[in-house]
This record gives sequence, structure tokens and C-alpha cells, in this order.
Amino acid sequence: MPRATRKKPGRPPDPALRERRREEILDAAIQLFAAQGYAGADLQVLADNLGIGKGTVYRYFPSKQELFLACVDHVVRGVRAAIDRVIAGIDDPLERIAAAIGAHIRHYAAHPQSVELLIQERALFKDRKKPSYFEHRDANVERWRALYRSLIAEGRLRDIPVERITDVICDLLYGTMISNYFNRDRKPLHEQVADVIDVFYHGILSDAERNRRGIV
Repeated sequence: MPRATRKKPGRPPDPALRERRREEILDAAIQLFAAQGYAGADLQVLADNLGIGKGTVYRYFPSKQELFLACVDHVVRGVRAAIDRVIAGIDDPLERIAAAIGAHIRHYAAHPQSVELLIQERALFKDRKKPSYFEHRDANVERWRALYRSLIAEGRLRDIPVERITDVICDLLYGTMISNYFNRDRKPLHEQVADVIDVFYHGILSDAERNRRGIV
């Protein structure tokens, strides 16, 4: 009996299939770059893993650098999608913020390969004006600042510049992401999330000390 051969797919015939193929290449490339590094990643191996020709990879991504940077963009978009899924349907703004914090921490902990690519991008492409993580953060931050402004107007948050709030929480989440990547034996994620939310919302000063300092 003749041995069945795996059919190598050609160019997808419609936009939906083309987008699906692009996603398949990105998902496989993320794993390859994370495991082998940018320099060590062989696009022929990538093509073989997918059962397609190397030329098909280049049809979607004309160079290795373009493929790598598309992978980085893909993983950063992934965390926003994860956050949006979690906060959908949550009406209370403070609960929405807490859910977003938890989603960010859990997503990157569950996808360490995403953090690896962010680190590689910073190391290899220092000539870029801004790393992808921060480009997406800056493009996405205004919706959160608008939320903080509304909470300040309602008297639920201190009347401080919303830029200070978003800068602090963004830096805190970025640091947590990196710490979790390099120290996999930290406390359980649900405890980390609870600690971040508690300190972010309530601070570290006692009520007596806050009163002594005149902090409302």
C-alpha cells in the first residue's frame, strides 16, 4: 500500500484562510524564536514543522527580521485580547481594573515564550525608537486614563494626575512580568494578583499614619 504523504498547502485561496495561515506561522515562529533565539532560529526548520515550503514563509514575511518583529507584535496584542476577554461584562470600574491587572499577570506567566521574545527584541533591536511592549502600552493607555478620570470625578479615587496612576501600575505590571519569568518559583499567581491589587488600591500606610500625614 503506498505510503500517504502529507499534502503541503499552497497559498490560501481567500483572505480568511490566508489570515489563518499567517497565524499558524506566527504561532510556530514564536515557539522557535523563544527556544532557539533569533540567531539560532532556522526558517527551514519552521517551514518543515508546518509542512510548508520555505518560500511560503517568505511570502508572508519577506525577511527573518520582519517575521520576528511580527511575532513580538503578535504576543503583545495577545495580552490586550486576553484582558479584553476578562473585563467584558464587568460594570464596576474598580473591579474592571482589578480584573485587568490579574489578566496581565496570568497571561504572561502562562506564556513565558512571549516574555522571552520581548527580552530578545530589546537586546537585538536597540535602534528601534520604542520596544513593541511600550508602543502598545502607549497606544492603549488612554482608555484607562479616561476610566481613572471618571473615578476621580466620582470621588472614588484621589485627585491626582491620571498619568501618575497609569505610569505606576504599568511599571509595576512590567516588573512583575519580568520577575515571574526569571523566578518561576515565586508565590502562586492568585496571591501575587491579590497582593498587587491590595497595595495598588490601599497603599502601605495605616489609617493612623495616613491621618497624621493628612492623606485623604
